[in-house]
Amino acid sequence: MTLSRRQALAAGAALPLAATLRPGAARADAHTMSGPMPRNRSFTLGDLNVTVLLAGTNKAEGDMQETFGMNVDADTFASVSQDAFIPTDASMFFFQPTVVRTGDEVVLFDTGLNAEGIVAALEGAGMTPGDVTKVVITHMHPDHIGGLMGDDGPTFANAAYVTGETEMNAWQENPNDAFSAKVAPIADQFELISEGAEVAPGLTAEAMFGHTPGHMGYRMSSGDRQAMLTADMTNHYVWSLAHPDWEVRFDMDKEMAAETRRRVLGMIADERIPMIGYHMPFPAIGFVERGGDDGFRWVPESYQLML
Repeated sequence: MTLSRRQALAAGAALPLAATLRPGAARADAHTMSGPMPRNRSFTLGDLNVTVLLAGTNKAEGDMQETFGMNVDADTFASVSQDAFIPTDASMFFFQPTVVRTGDEVVLFDTGLNAEGIVAALEGAGMTPGDVTKVVITHMHPDHIGGLMGDDGPTFANAAYVTGETEMNAWQENPNDAFSAKVAPIADQFELISEGAEVAPGLTAEAMFGHTPGHMGYRMSSGDRQAMLTADMTNHYVWSLAHPDWEVRFDMDKEMAAETRRRVLGMIADERIPMIGYHMPFPAIGFVERGGDDGFRWVPESYQLML
């Protein structure tokens, strides 16, 4: 068969696209969706495989300055919010535990609001609670411990439990309903750690106190690759991260929480490493850069961790 020059050029132009398709993969119209949007995001970090799970969302309505920026005037709060294209009378909260596969361990950081949510999130990522070998609790606010226990008992029957010693002691001395229901029944099964402990290969505890008395973050390391899991060290990308000195209602020690934000965010920015923040906009992964007035800017990850 003889091709015209135009046909030959058209056939050649199609080759790069064809080369990117896996064998047997179907071509799809770029404007169609093949199914629901994923509720998880995975990437590799050296030998670590990391998956962020969207275990729940909540739309909050009302005056957001009752929660964030409590120590600044209303005009400043309104101006900052307008510049960031967000309203002052509503916000969306994201609840995003993280799973890390490292060696033979499957480590789950935090458990979401309830057992149903974390089980569904794990199943959506191709996992089950029985796959989890270790559950690490960064701190004991209800939205982080809610999935530990279901109606029939512990959700993660095959898992060991880890949390900070300072955190456990604080809640045992002053328990609330969530702690009594979700942690107290299995408290004697927890391994209690301090800063610098390696909870699994490549996962090292870093003190980020203030939000709660013993709040912990975790550095993920493999070879020359690193990332920081910060849990609730900062819990809004504008009203907390961009303005680390703004008070947050959820922070138990507001002065210490602000000091921790400045220290940790500065470290992440200077080291230029990815950050996973439990309440950052889905999928919770991004970078931090220094901004004006001793503040910071959240830079959502786009494709950097796919490369």
